[in-house]
Amino acid sequence: MNKRLLFPLLFLISGFSIFSFTSCENVIVEEDTTGKLKISLAFLADEQPLIFDTAIYTNAAGNQYLVTEVKLFISNVTIYKNGTAKVLNGWAKEHYFDTNLPSTLEWPIVDDIEAGSYDSIAFTFGFKDADNQSFMYVNSPEKDMIWPEYLGGGYHYMMLNGKWKVGNNLYGFATHLGRGQIYDANNEITGFIDNSFKLCLANSNFTITTGTTTTVNLEMMVEEWFETPYDYDHNTYGGGIMENQEAMAKIRDNGFNAFRKVN
Repeated sequence: MNKRLLFPLLFLISGFSIFSFTSCENVIVEEDTTGKLKISLAFLADEQPLIFDTAIYTNAAGNQYLVTEVKLFISNVTIYKNGTAKVLNGWAKEHYFDTNLPSTLEWPIVDDIEAGSYDSIAFTFGFKDADNQSFMYVNSPEKDMIWPEYLGGGYHYMMLNGKWKVGNNLYGFATHLGRGQIYDANNEITGFIDNSFKLCLANSNFTITTGTTTTVNLEMMVEEWFETPYDYDHNTYGGGIMENQEAMAKIRDNGFNAFRKVN
């Protein structure tokens, strides 16, 4: 090889080796110390798995009833550690649960969560008012939860559908929660009421482990929507309540007792 070419080649090889060594030496690899959280929701009635389409339940007001389906949104999951709150937003801060679609009954939350013990978990039932925007869903089944524009717009927080018995007859009920309305003396709508609520679950501590997914199992107890603090009577409020804020307010307030974490 020509000596005049050899020296520059050796210099380039030597320089590349030094650069490579120096670059690798300066790389700091941070150890991942995060895990994932998944929420699973099951539906119960009278402390047993909910049985659909069979009028075997009786609420506190004495209504014999059955449930055909339950559909709902929860959002803004918040975890607490040593008094500090962290809202888990990721790119999807709400989730749709549907008893007709088993795949929806688990919510793998996208956030990476620092490993450790957490004191409790909370969520918004439905949507915060500012988040509940009309037409934000374009695909079923979520888009089918639309709340009528003239009643306030946005989406249903929940559809709890079923039937109750009067004598030998069954009448359908649609226990639907969403924005309520304020009416004037002429029965004209003058304003709207946010019926969503934040629920901080009792005894809901959990632990995130590095590199794994922790499942928090929740249960929704259907009968609680019709009792505590109010005995809700289908004979009083009838089948549909979307334009009846008094009825929706009672269902909303009862909802504070409808969820629990399974320890």
